[in-house]
Amino acid sequence: MDRFFKLKQNGTTVRTEIMAGLTTFMAMAYILTVNPNTLTAFGQIDMGWYSVFLATALAAGIFTIAMGLFINFPVALAPGMGLNAYFASVVLSSASTDHPFTWEMGLTAVFISGLIFILLTITKVRQMLLDAIPDSLKHAITVGIGLFVTIVGLKNSGLMTVGVEAGNDIPAHTFTDVLSFETVIHLGSLENTDVQLAIIGLLLIGVLMVLQVRGAILFGILGTTIIAMLMGAVDFNSVSTSQAKWIPDFSELNFMKFDWNGIVHTGIISAIVTFTFVELFDTFGTLVGTATRAGLMKDPVEGKKRVGKAMLVDAVAVTGGAMLGTSTTTAYVESTAGVAEGGRTGLTAVTTGVCFLLALFLAPIAALIPGSATAAALIIVGVLMLQSIREIDFNDMVVAIPAFLTITMMPFTYNIANGISFGIVFYVVLALIANLRTKGKYKVHWMMWVLAILIVLRYVFLGSQG
Repeated sequence: MDRFFKLKQNGTTVRTEIMAGLTTFMAMAYILTVNPNTLTAFGQIDMGWYSVFLATALAAGIFTIAMGLFINFPVALAPGMGLNAYFASVVLSSASTDHPFTWEMGLTAVFISGLIFILLTITKVRQMLLDAIPDSLKHAITVGIGLFVTIVGLKNSGLMTVGVEAGNDIPAHTFTDVLSFETVIHLGSLENTDVQLAIIGLLLIGVLMVLQVRGAILFGILGTTIIAMLMGAVDFNSVSTSQAKWIPDFSELNFMKFDWNGIVHTGIISAIVTFTFVELFDTFGTLVGTATRAGLMKDPVEGKKRVGKAMLVDAVAVTGGAMLGTSTTTAYVESTAGVAEGGRTGLTAVTTGVCFLLALFLAPIAALIPGSATAAALIIVGVLMLQSIREIDFNDMVVAIPAFLTITMMPFTYNIANGISFGIVFYVVLALIANLRTKGKYKVHWMMWVLAILIVLRYVFLGSQG
């Protein structure tokens, strides 16, 4: 084992690596309950809670182990936060329209984006795209997704509600313009049990994080679940053997449930672009950040090679996760928790992956967790993602305005792609104008021009609601 994972060479031991792997698992195990709740929109999308649970555990286990065995990298993978919320929001918002975007179409979009990642990684275009996007926009994308996830958590918990009083009738399931004073976002009823549990969950997770407890999000979810049981807010009868089983039933897996006929649907094009863009930026930051923290970038040449190889595993994970029946599988920033505990090699990742596979036998326990508890976790994840905002220079308007639009357009238009699109186009235009006055102060990569033109063409030909 020492020879295979090069433990001595990396200054670590088997015990340290295993403990680091367990720490990483505890830090990200919340995805086992959050992802099924999110992708099924808390029961409103018929993907099947147990089916998504199986896909989540399998994708996280298989591809995290692959990262450890083939790349010797202490990074864990699982279905990504933000993109799962986007996946659900697109499916749900179009459910009653003339051309619904089904969850099968969503899985198809994720699968295609995975194939694009594999191609971009092999040809190394992926690395070039990452160099083209300014760091400020990369950080803004992370922050925007954090706010997007937060709104999902607030809405699902009932902490945020929307009251509409319009002068004219509003048709159901349509995009309708209303005046600014006609729609009011406000606090939900504090008398509602779900709202109370969400607040309790926020407090529990917050306290545990302040105390620097490893796995604070997971323990907060479990603590909120226990309190919900004491309050009588958990329906034990709803957890039947057909929904969640102690022995994994892989026949319920949504394996290869693709809708190739829906590929001509305009919405699937937008979804593919969004999944591809967000995964590009998110993975790069996670892999490089984790590698730096682990000391693997001390040799820049070797470090970049390993990150490049890790990107290939990540790309395959996107495609594989879609085949299993879940949204985009990606490298997790929570991997830094294990690195902080001393994890330096792939043995850390293998340990984490094995834990996810063992979790397949705990589905009935996971199914008891109320939606309010996982909604609180979504809000806290938003807090963690918002930390990247300090890397943006808001004193420079060429940087600040595109970054601000990227951040705000995601949650306020309820679409991640809109935020990325506005950020790129505005950066290109503002940098061009500024360079006329400052003689080339701002670098605009030629790829940014290509992206900006493609984005404009996308809105011109596909519309803003496609």
